[in-house]
Amino acid sequence: MGKRLDGKRIMITGAAQGIGLAMAEAFVREGAALLLIDLDDARLLEAADRLRTEGARVSHAIADITSTAAIADAVTRATLEIGEINALVNNAGVNVFAAPLASTDEEWARCFDINLKGAWNCCRAVLPGMINSGGGVILNMASTHAFTIIQHTFPYPLAKHALLGMTKSLGLEYAAKGVRVNALAPGYVATQKVLDYWNSFPDPEAAKAETMKLHPGGRIASPEEIAMAALFMISDECPFMNATCLTVDGGLSIQQHPAG
Repeated sequence: MGKRLDGKRIMITGAAQGIGLAMAEAFVREGAALLLIDLDDARLLEAADRLRTEGARVSHAIADITSTAAIADAVTRATLEIGEINALVNNAGVNVFAAPLASTDEEWARCFDINLKGAWNCCRAVLPGMINSGGGVILNMASTHAFTIIQHTFPYPLAKHALLGMTKSLGLEYAAKGVRVNALAPGYVATQKVLDYWNSFPDPEAAKAETMKLHPGGRIASPEEIAMAALFMISDECPFMNATCLTVDGGLSIQQHPAG
């Protein structure tokens, strides 16, 4: 199909594994240069080195997205290595699930620091350059939790609802500056987080089967399928898509209850 992301210099957070790594691999195949950010130093170095050996232009930073200074430093260094960032994927996130009254102050702070404040830190670091250069793209990885509620998953859905609000706010605020801001909302994806969720049950295989039954197609997404959707939204193929959210969940979130 050619290089759909030629000229894109894309910052991806949570890039060392799962959906983040799948996006990095997909973006590189389409000609993008990358800034990869993660806290897992071993996995991040492995991913960055492998992509470089395949010919990709890659900058990487072991950085905490909740630190404004660390993210600003990573963006500054990447500008010297690959050029000014003109696309951002806020992929890093953490599941924090509890019944509301069982949720602690520490869990609340961790959930919002990583899932919301961290995303804003990254937006704030790249937006001035995008505005000054005439445009850019931001993609926030939301979730079906951004518009549906599952009991005992507090406060995670609150943070994802807020992330969707930030997406809409920034999209409208900077549309006239040529910056598009959208969200992508996956449902269940075959990542380590989902495996850990299944393994938290006494019978992991039964838990997995129950998850599959929730989906009209009887399966969950692969990281590569989410990466394909992200590639489209980061590319110039949807120039009038702004301040909105694309759901990629196999139909999970629109049914009242699973069949059977």
